[in-house]
Amino acid sequence: MTARKTEITRADIITLDQYGRERAARRKALVAVKKNRRVPVGPYATFYFESYDTMWQQIHEMLFIEKGGEEQIADELRAYNPLIPKGRELVATVMFEIDDPARRALELGRLGGVEEAMTLRFAGHTVTGRPEGDVERTNEAGKTSSVHFLHFDFTPDQVAAFRDPGTQVIVGIHHPNYGHMAIMPDAVRAELAGDFA
Repeated sequence: MTARKTEITRADIITLDQYGRERAARRKALVAVKKNRRVPVGPYATFYFESYDTMWQQIHEMLFIEKGGEEQIADELRAYNPLIPKGRELVATVMFEIDDPARRALELGRLGGVEEAMTLRFAGHTVTGRPEGDVERTNEAGKTSSVHFLHFDFTPDQVAAFRDPGTQVIVGIHHPNYGHMAIMPDAVRAELAGDFA
């Protein structure tokens, strides 16, 4: 198994012209990658497990759309490199996707602190998500953000158990107002097992 890259450097950034020419093909290729890196949990939440490839694409999309030059490149690398798994963790962007604005405000207003209540359970282990410390995701009024960035830190024993084919992984949100769980498909577990060094 080849070790996955854990950091995007300036040398990994291609020109906007090149990205523009390759954009459609790269976006199409990433759809297949992302298919085995997502787990819906309950009616609104989806865990999108990040990787070097998903963050490389995100950085290039931001640069392509905003065209902020060298200064923006440095900012994007600072923003997105922490979301690439570093070898002993899984990293997820968790999104609460609710189309109706009034419904979204109501639901998010009931989910304060939800970022502290997300877990992966498998083979007798529970790994609780650690929110990315970039900004506070729940405001003083108790309303949470629709987007959360979580690190799931693993011990060596947990990595071994997670990698074992056939291990059932339960992705859960254990919040009083959003108690939902989903079984991670084995194709997703196998893909994510490659995130560990």
